[in-house]
Amino acid sequence: MFDLTGRSVLVTGAGQNIGAGIARALAEAGARVLVNDLRADRAEEVAADIGNGTEALPFDVTDRDSVQAAVMEVGLVDVLVNNAGNGGAEPMLPKRFMDTNPTEWNGPIGVNLQGVLFCCHAVLPGMVENGHGRIITISSAAGTHGVGIGFTPYSVGKGGALSLMRSLALEHGRQGITANSIALGVMDSVRDETAAALRSAIPVGRLGSPDDVGAACLWLASDEASWVTGQTIGLNGGAFTS
Repeated sequence: MFDLTGRSVLVTGAGQNIGAGIARALAEAGARVLVNDLRADRAEEVAADIGNGTEALPFDVTDRDSVQAAVMEVGLVDVLVNNAGNGGAEPMLPKRFMDTNPTEWNGPIGVNLQGVLFCCHAVLPGMVENGHGRIITISSAAGTHGVGIGFTPYSVGKGGALSLMRSLALEHGRQGITANSIALGVMDSVRDETAAALRSAIPVGRLGSPDDVGAACLWLASDEASWVTGQTIGLNGGAFTS
C-alpha cells in the first residue's frame, strides 16, 4: 500500500521542518521527489540528506515566471504538495489587523494563496493530459477557524487556498485528479516555552511533528486515496473537532 514508485512529486517549502518531513516520507515510498525552497542551499541540503534520487528545485513560489520555468524544466508533476507558507521571505510579526499597513499583507497572502495558485496552475495541464494527479495543500487551523493573535493576513491566505482546493476538486475530479487540504494544529517547531503552554490543551498530549504530516501526505498522494477529494483534513491531535 501507499506505493509511489514512478511518481514525480514536487514539495514546496521543503528546505526545512514540515516540508522536509513530507519530502522524506514520499521519497521513502518510492517517489522521485523535487525539494523546493526559496533558498537553494536549504533545498540542496535536504535533497542530499534524503538521497534516493531526490533533487533540489529552488524557486520562489510567489514569482509566477519562476514557477512556470521550474515546472517546464522537470516535466510532468504527478503530485504537488503546497507546503510553502508562513510569511514568505520575511518573518511574520503579530499585529491587530486594524493596525496593519496593506503592504504588510503582501508576504503572507503572496506565499499562502498566490503561491498555491501559481503552482497549481503550472502543474495542472500535465496532470490533465496524463489523466492523474494529486494536489495537497498544507493549511492551518488559522484558515479553518481564524485567529485572534494578530496574524489575520496569514489566516486569509490559508482560507483562500482551502477554497481553491475545493474548486479544483470539482473541476478535475473526472480527470483522475484529487485536491485536498491538511489543516495543521500546533507543531513541535514552536519555541519550547510556547510548546509547554499549548501541549496541555491538546487531547493526545503532544504537538504535531513532520512525520505526522508526512504520513498524511503519503496517504493523500497514493492510489488508495483516489476517492478522497475536496476535503480539509484536520491534523491537530484533537484540538479542533469540527
